[in-house]
Amino acid sequence: MDMATPDHQQRLFFTTGRHGPAVEPVAPLHLRPALLAPYADLTRLRYDFPLVLVDAVDAGDAVRSLTSIVDALLLEMAPRGLEGERLRRHVLRLERAIRVMVAGGERGLLSALWTRAASNLARAEDASAEQVLLHVAAKLPVDGQVVDCDPALVRRLFDHLWDVEYARKRRAFRQTVDRLVVRLSDILRASFLNSDAGREPKSLQAALGGTHRELFDFDVMSRLVTRGRTGGELPDVRRARIERTLAVLRQQRFFVDAEDDDAKAAVRAGFRFEDCAAAAAAFRSRLPQIVEVVRAMAIAELDVDGRYVEDKHDPYFEGFDGSGLVADYLALFPDALVCIPPERNDAPENAALLDLLSSGFPVKVVVQTTDLVEDAPAVAPHFAFGVRSMRLANLATGLGGVFVIQAAASHLPALAGALERAFAHRGAALASVYSGAPQAGPMPHYLLAAVASDSRAFPAFVYDPYAGDNQAARFALHANPQTEADWPMASVEFADRKHQRVVERVALTFADFALCDVRYARHFARVPREHWHPALVPAADWLARDAGSQSDLLPYVLGVDAEGVLHRVVVDARLMETAARVRTFWHRLQEQGGIHNSHADIAVAREKAKWAAATAERDATATSSVATAADAVALERPPADATAPEVAAAAPQRNPDEPWIETSRCPSCNECQTINDRMFRYNENKQAYIADITAGSYRQLVEAAEACQVAIIHPGKPRDAAEPGLADLLERAKPFLA
Repeated sequence: MDMATPDHQQRLFFTTGRHGPAVEPVAPLHLRPALLAPYADLTRLRYDFPLVLVDAVDAGDAVRSLTSIVDALLLEMAPRGLEGERLRRHVLRLERAIRVMVAGGERGLLSALWTRAASNLARAEDASAEQVLLHVAAKLPVDGQVVDCDPALVRRLFDHLWDVEYARKRRAFRQTVDRLVVRLSDILRASFLNSDAGREPKSLQAALGGTHRELFDFDVMSRLVTRGRTGGELPDVRRARIERTLAVLRQQRFFVDAEDDDAKAAVRAGFRFEDCAAAAAAFRSRLPQIVEVVRAMAIAELDVDGRYVEDKHDPYFEGFDGSGLVADYLALFPDALVCIPPERNDAPENAALLDLLSSGFPVKVVVQTTDLVEDAPAVAPHFAFGVRSMRLANLATGLGGVFVIQAAASHLPALAGALERAFAHRGAALASVYSGAPQAGPMPHYLLAAVASDSRAFPAFVYDPYAGDNQAARFALHANPQTEADWPMASVEFADRKHQRVVERVALTFADFALCDVRYARHFARVPREHWHPALVPAADWLARDAGSQSDLLPYVLGVDAEGVLHRVVVDARLMETAARVRTFWHRLQEQGGIHNSHADIAVAREKAKWAAATAERDATATSSVATAADAVALERPPADATAPEVAAAAPQRNPDEPWIETSRCPSCNECQTINDRMFRYNENKQAYIADITAGSYRQLVEAAEACQVAIIHPGKPRDAAEPGLADLLERAKPFLA
């Protein structure tokens, strides 16, 4: 029989993961975070999914949400008044019907889904509904494939973005090349007309054409145009050069005719890959063709303007190779698209991913992740968190020139503009996307991805290396909620035991994200209501405390079951350690985004200290002046009672051997607490004082004094005469002794 107290059982679970009567397993309950309670049925919500991958993008967005399309349509078509309200009801019902169809697995063009939904919604009592909705469908501003937030989303979305960018590049390339081809052809045609062959009767007859050939005597015309000719033919060298250039420009296969679907499919296949090694090999094999086309375009530009000089340009173009290709040249051609499947992230052929991004290859890489928390080997004390996911994108921001996006699949619609900029970027780009784990349980992929992002497990950020000349312009965290906080907060409403409405502010932490995944249920334990006690605190509050006060408390999160019943769930130590590391990584991202920047905080603290010192000096000067004036008056006027004993208020004397801090001058820079947060603490004004001199060494006292921005820490003399290195420490402490 287990005689342990409920509190002891809970603490035992926290440290060992062992369940008991006061800490029950949560797996049978299928819990989800309490903040997700209102989102049991996503088809009833108007949110960013499903998406429409817009066809024929000439201007505007390449990716639109169904909600935004419907809103734009109603804004244009629904008049004010009852008739407009009737139309709005019909269209909103149809929007939800499409959402239900897509959630059930149906896919296709928006126009086709709209037509099917309109037929399904037709009712006998409202026979006009179908006609109304089909009439509205004819006014749809865009059309395209409809996709949902599912495992196939990432590949389909990025394929579509590549198609859109390819179409844009094709238009620009064809405009340039077609202009050059026409101009070069005109030069050859004009040269032929000035040649003897061009003045032959047959050539003149072919050149004139039309229905009135029989009216002309081309033999006589040939003699007339030949009479007095002074030449004008192209030199053979230039003609041969132009003909070679035309052949290269006409035979290039990077951009094919828009109507040739088979050729377009072949081009796509040649630029899309599932691993980095294949993309690099394909680029190297294509490089000679790229060099040939770039050379031909450069020669054509010179020739059509008559600026080609053989003696000057022939040697240059003969030696022209891939080493002369700058990013502007490479940007003319399609980029390679590498979509790495989640199960191939660790494959040997992807080991050189960072090398590929930094090599200058025109490549867009998409790394799709389905697992954020992985159990480390048994010898490891914590989870192997984020090895391939979060940190990959952050590492890529340091490569220079690489456009980097990190986002959960749920946040891709909000970052559609950034995704289009990434594909238009002249250089490499990386998109690291968490798409939700299929093996996590029954929770929809959208919700799992959204919780991953909002709980800081996979925060969204965009790094555009050429957006500006400073980090503030290049790095953006704005897609995350409440970016200044460790964890976003929201309200949870529930009924207490007396059926009274209660509203509680709850943080969404990494532990809440892990609660969504059934594979990590063993790291949670439900606490029955009769075993609740004051030492149970929310996980966010537990993490906010220092290590000393955490030991007396137990962290929990709020979960709801399928019936909507609220539960307190204790989280074990291993998962809380991972949550602390997630928060640390989030702090680093905040600093990159200019939020709670330690350098800025230190600079502000330093300026505050200077201001405080200047203010104190002014006050001291003013006090001294007042005292001098008072002394002068006292000399002129003797005391009323000359026989009264003189009373002197002596200032208390501080022992110079004892360590102390000038607490009133502390700028709150946190340097001392970083060295030892048990020896140094903050008071209610967030100013440092020595809380426990026995909690650290003399070395830490001296190091804190040296690190202090305003030199207010005085280490005194060492308590332990046997501490190693005392001679050196005493010498270092001399400037700070008071």
